[in-house]
Amino acid sequence: MTTAYAYVATSASSGLGRTTIERREPEHDDVEIAIEFCGLCHSDVHATRSEWGSTRYPLVPGHEIVGTVTRVGDSVTAFAVGDRVGVGCMVDSCRECESCAEGLEQYCEKGMTGTYGTPDRRHDGEITQGGYSTSIVVNEGYVLRIPEGLDPAAAAPLLCAGITTFSPLNHFGVEKGEAVGVVGLGGLGHMAVKIAKAMGAEVTVFTTSAGKVDAARELGADRVVISRDADAMKAAADSLDVIIDTVAAPHDLNALIRTLRLDGALFQLGLPADPMPAVDPGLLIRKRRTYAGSLIGGIEETQEMLDFCAEHSVVSDIEIVTADQLNVAYDRMVAGDVKYRFVLDASSLKEDA
Repeated sequence: MTTAYAYVATSASSGLGRTTIERREPEHDDVEIAIEFCGLCHSDVHATRSEWGSTRYPLVPGHEIVGTVTRVGDSVTAFAVGDRVGVGCMVDSCRECESCAEGLEQYCEKGMTGTYGTPDRRHDGEITQGGYSTSIVVNEGYVLRIPEGLDPAAAAPLLCAGITTFSPLNHFGVEKGEAVGVVGLGGLGHMAVKIAKAMGAEVTVFTTSAGKVDAARELGADRVVISRDADAMKAAADSLDVIIDTVAAPHDLNALIRTLRLDGALFQLGLPADPMPAVDPGLLIRKRRTYAGSLIGGIEETQEMLDFCAEHSVVSDIEIVTADQLNVAYDRMVAGDVKYRFVLDASSLKEDA
C-alpha cells in the first residue's frame, strides 16, 4: 500500500477537507498514476453533498484525471513509466456482458465501477476513491492515452464533459453542414459547441440569458436563441438535426423539440433532480423525432474523442484552483460562476498538507 494526499467529504454537510488515503500496490495489469490535474464536475458536487442520495462516506471525488505513469504491472504493454495518461468516470466493468464486449462499458449490464463512490468488484468491494488525490492505481484497460499537444490541465475535463458531449454527436453521425443545437452554456454546453463546430456543424445555442449571447459566439456558435423568447423559438422551428441538452434543471422540452427537422433527435445529458414537464408525443410522432439519453462513452470511444480533440485543438476553457479553494469552487459551480470548468492542481494537495 502507498499513501496519497487527498481531499475528502465525511458527510453531506462536511465540505471537503485534507486527509491521506491508502492506494493498493499495482497488480500485474495495473497502472499507477501520479495525478497532475483533476477536473471538478458538477456531479462531484451532487455526490459530495448526497444530492442524488446513497453517497458512501468518506468520499474522495474526482473523475477527470490527468497524470503521469509512475509504475506498471508486469503484464502491462500499452503504457510505460513517464507516459501522460487519463482516467475518466469508470475504472472497471464486468468485462463479460454484451455491452462490455461491444466497447460500451458505460452501459455494463452488471454496472460499471465508478472512479469514486462505488464498490470495487475486484478488490474486496472497497469503495473507490477518486482524483482529488496525488495518486491512483487503475487497471490498464480503463486508462486513456493523453495525446501530445493537449494541455494536460485543459484536457482533464475532456474525460467527462468532453466524452459526454462527443458520444451522442458521434452516435448520431454529425457531419459537416449539419445543424446542431446546444441547450445551456456551462461545462457540458461549451464543450458541445466546440466539438460540434470541430465536426463541421452549424451550431445554435439556446440560452435563457441574454448575457450569454456574446460568450456563445466567442465559442463559435453561429446562432444564439433566447429560449424565453417565443418568437425567436418559433423562428427556429424545423431547423436542426440534433440537439444536445445539457441543462440539469427541470425545463419544458416541447418548444425545443419543435426546432428539430424530420428524423431529428434531442439527446438529454443533464439529469434534473426533480421531474421534467411532460413531452408531447405528437411532436415526436409527426416528424419521426427522437428523444434520447446518453451516458459518457466507452473506453475506445473516449480515446477516439481525445485523439479528435488533439487533431482539432479542442480543450476545455478552465480556471485552475488549489486544494484550499475546493469548497469555494463548489459554491461557485452551484452559482454558475465559472467559465467553464474548474481544474484542481493536484500538486497543491502536497503543499497544503
